[in-house]
Amino acid sequence: MIEIRDLHKRFGDKEVLSGVDLSLARGQALFLIGTSGVGKSVTIKHLVGLLSPDSGEIWFDGQRIDQLSEADFYPVRARMGLVLQHASLFDTMTLCENVALPLLLHRRMGPDEARAEATRRLSQVYLDQHLDRYPAELSGGVKKRAAIARTLALDPEVLLLDEPTTGLDPVSARRVDALMRELVDRAGVTALVVSHDLASIFTVADQIAFLYQGQIHYLGSPEQFRDADDPIVQQFIRGHAEGPMVTPGF
Repeated sequence: MIEIRDLHKRFGDKEVLSGVDLSLARGQALFLIGTSGVGKSVTIKHLVGLLSPDSGEIWFDGQRIDQLSEADFYPVRARMGLVLQHASLFDTMTLCENVALPLLLHRRMGPDEARAEATRRLSQVYLDQHLDRYPAELSGGVKKRAAIARTLALDPEVLLLDEPTTGLDPVSARRVDALMRELVDRAGVTALVVSHDLASIFTVADQIAFLYQGQIHYLGSPEQFRDADDPIVQQFIRGHAEGPMVTPGF
């Protein structure tokens, strides 16, 4: 479904990505993990054209997309949904209005039809009781699920989630985990998740890709990752401060 080949990206004199190779199969949940600032979000921004690679190739469903024009990228973006780390809901709109907005703009639905579909999508993420409430009235976990509902409203084939459980309390974080797994298992969504939440990683992921010093250092299942004898992997899992792991500052 997605293939990244030898991706390089530099900001000024800092090389953030130095040859990332990564493949994501249809209907799979892949977690891209690593220390804060290692380039995880930079990687997924290339998939929706928010960043362009300095070199390398990005393929989506058999089509090379890294060289597409802005206009040619629109059909690709229509098949992907990006959920940002901070939810990015409009504070002056209710949850229902937030979810209905892309339906009004991109599907050209009428107000009543858009509200009905937004209600269905909020129900899909178990937020029926919060339809007419405003983001400021709600917890971080509720806002994250509402942002997912807004993204799902356009029926993306691929869901890109940037730190979906960061800043949430443990109960809210596990609810988001359960939702991600359900979307993959029941709705057939392909998910690429940026995270450093070990509880989320080990309960949701089908595959784990560990980004370290600009490259994929380790790739495997949660079981393989947990049992790996690689010292860098074990340092990440155990949270040890000693050793060579560094945070590049991006």
